Amino acid sequence: MKTKVAQDTYLVGIGVSPGIAIGEVSLVDQRPLVDRSLIEASEIEAELLRFQKAVARAREQLEKIKQAVSRQKHLREHLYILDTHLLILEDDMLVGGTEKVIREQMNAEGALTQVLDQLRALFDNIDDEYLRERRSDVDAVGDRLLRILTGVSERSIGNIGRKSLIVAHDLSPAETMQMDRSKVLGFITDKGGRTSHTAILARSLDIPAVVGLESVTSMVYDGVPVIIDGSTGVVVLNPSEETFKEYLKRKQTYEYLEQDLEKYYQLPAVTTDNVHVALRGNLEISSDIDHAKKFSVDGIGLYRTEFLYLGRSTPPDEEEQYNAYCEILQQVESDTVTIRTLDIGGDKFVPELNLEDEANPAMGLRAIRFSLHEERLFHVQLRAILRASSCGRVKIMFPMISGVAEIRACKEIIRDVQLELDTEGIAYDPDIPIGVMIETPSAVIIAPLLAQEVDFFSIGTNDLIQYFLAVDRGNEHVAYLYDPLHPAILRALKTTCDAANAAGIDVSICGEVAGEPLYTLILVGLGFHELSMNPACVPRVKRVLRQVSRADGEKLIEKLLLLSTSKEVSSAVEQEMRNRLPEIFAQPLI
Repeated sequence: MKTKVAQDTYLVGIGVSPGIAIGEVSLVDQRPLVDRSLIEASEIEAELLRFQKAVARAREQLEKIKQAVSRQKHLREHLYILDTHLLILEDDMLVGGTEKVIREQMNAEGALTQVLDQLRALFDNIDDEYLRERRSDVDAVGDRLLRILTGVSERSIGNIGRKSLIVAHDLSPAETMQMDRSKVLGFITDKGGRTSHTAILARSLDIPAVVGLESVTSMVYDGVPVIIDGSTGVVVLNPSEETFKEYLKRKQTYEYLEQDLEKYYQLPAVTTDNVHVALRGNLEISSDIDHAKKFSVDGIGLYRTEFLYLGRSTPPDEEEQYNAYCEILQQVESDTVTIRTLDIGGDKFVPELNLEDEANPAMGLRAIRFSLHEERLFHVQLRAILRASSCGRVKIMFPMISGVAEIRACKEIIRDVQLELDTEGIAYDPDIPIGVMIETPSAVIIAPLLAQEVDFFSIGTNDLIQYFLAVDRGNEHVAYLYDPLHPAILRALKTTCDAANAAGIDVSICGEVAGEPLYTLILVGLGFHELSMNPACVPRVKRVLRQVSRADGEKLIEKLLLLSTSKEVSSAVEQEMRNRLPEIFAQPLI
């Protein structure tokens, strides 16, 4: 039996969907218990059939959910997530892999669990957080299959009987789609990340959510009063009357500001001293375009091509890639799309490389290193991108560049591709801009040299912070050291921005830092003219941007560069933004 929750118990997780929710807990934490056991040879066929029936049943459940969701206009743009889960049910690594383990005389749920562990390990080796979070889709499908195999009934979150806050170990995208917004005030989970599909759906549904709390399900029970602050990641269990009143005021302020936010959709992104900043969107698949357009993004600052490659045993051919790129370009019309070349390792479709055996995959054969190693695959992708440049305005961006030799090697391959296309009489943009992602310490240090070789820089702050500070933010023991406001990171951003401006090339940021309104004044002061982010972040960043000046940002940077610790910098930034925009940046309670 769980003990009574102490008053004003504060927890801090990952705020993935902004807003404040106040209510009582509905605990939905019924996880399947898996019994891994060996079976007799005579039982193999029956166990295979049991697994195949579970796959068929899971497909029926997802198709039923998809039909229901397709009738909800505000969710139709997210149907691709359910399509992704249906495709996972056809994936040979999951289905074929499980059947192979069953034939080795393991029961179905044990075999499935073993294969899921192997797939999770593959995803954990992906450095890009957004791509790493796609493992949550595999988890969701695996959990659905395990529920069917173990006889645990499907959770019906859509039928919550009273207004409440959902608490669960984890929530799948399908479960999130079925939430009744009039009943579900918000949700918190033990697991989860900022870029999971569940988090994306929560933002789309305007449901305040905090994830990654690790053990909240073991601390609460039905009926416990809870406050969720999805903006800060703070959760208060059993709040006192004083805390309740404070958060009620914050909730009213937040809701007023959200109603006011829509007026910023069509307004220009310009500072009070008339400096225009392009606010671009980060994009994964073409079906996200309508979502991006809703927030009036200035084109696509980062198109991740990895989704064309993931979940398959062979890479997409030139024609498939060309069609995918053209589809996006045609939808954005006159705006620019920056296409990042492949940014993962190649073990999923070049198995002979044995990349899973790398001791440190984050620093191994991945991103541009993999592309230059597997030049044939790189050649195909560049042909597709160059051909697509005849469909609209394209920029090519190379990830994880660490030296001038790499960019020169990339440019040489581009020249070879251009000669081929010329010979074949195929149209392309001969002046297509070429840029690099600044993600490594070496790229920062030689930024002036790189700037002589390319047309633009884009800083990938997620990886840059990780590499600069030698911090794996997926490691719970050191994740606290991952800090965008570390003095070394501020200096790295300034060095890169100064080098780009001195060379007269464009410089942007496409990591999470770009979409955080708290950092907007800093980025403007550093001299960035382009920020690329999750499209839903654009209105909030624009609201701050239109109330600050570059001159004030420059003064703030001068002050911050004199400080010695992350804590000093964070305190100074938070105080500055609270003084300037107190209605947006409230004083934290913890």
